[in-house]
Amino acid sequence: MTAENRVDSEMFRVVFDALPALIFVVDEDVRIQDYNAAVTDFLATPAPAIFKRRGGEVLRCLHSTDVPEGCGRAPFCKGCIIRNSVGEAFAGDRVMRRRTRMELIRAGSKQDIYALITASPFCYKEKSFVLLVIEDISEIAELQRLIPICSVCKKVRDDKESWSRLEAYFKENWDVDFTHGLCPECYEIEVDKLEKYIEATKSRPADG
Repeated sequence: MTAENRVDSEMFRVVFDALPALIFVVDEDVRIQDYNAAVTDFLATPAPAIFKRRGGEVLRCLHSTDVPEGCGRAPFCKGCIIRNSVGEAFAGDRVMRRRTRMELIRAGSKQDIYALITASPFCYKEKSFVLLVIEDISEIAELQRLIPICSVCKKVRDDKESWSRLEAYFKENWDVDFTHGLCPECYEIEVDKLEKYIEATKSRPADG
């Protein structure tokens, strides 16, 4: 390896550790081959307790101890978004992205975390791996559940106790623009209104 390659390798490690999301390099059984600094900070766990262990065991998934065989072997694990995303990434050689709710044990108590899961397959030295990225989106999920909305006009109340149209609220707070259309039900209603209006105008006597 040349000096230039060593510098590049060191730089990539620094970048890897600088990323705020939890990032793991895993095999097909979701056993951890490598991970970034955010994982260490999140878990507050020494390296020997992370390396080569399955993801659910390291993350302290609530179901990782359901059976003696551990993570991935319990009935609940068949629907695990993380495990299934990793498996599909390996099988289809494509990136998988999904949202999920994770039930973890932290500080001795159960904690729900909403996460965006990304599984990206890659090869290194003729071996296949998946880059597993877990981004905590709990604040966004909680906001979605708690946004006060008028049941009549559908305006949204912000934290300043003022009401604004749904489109304006999301544009101001999330820089999200909406496109507008009609769902099938509303389309039928609006067409019916239009047809009734046309019929009504036909039946009116002509002016003059």
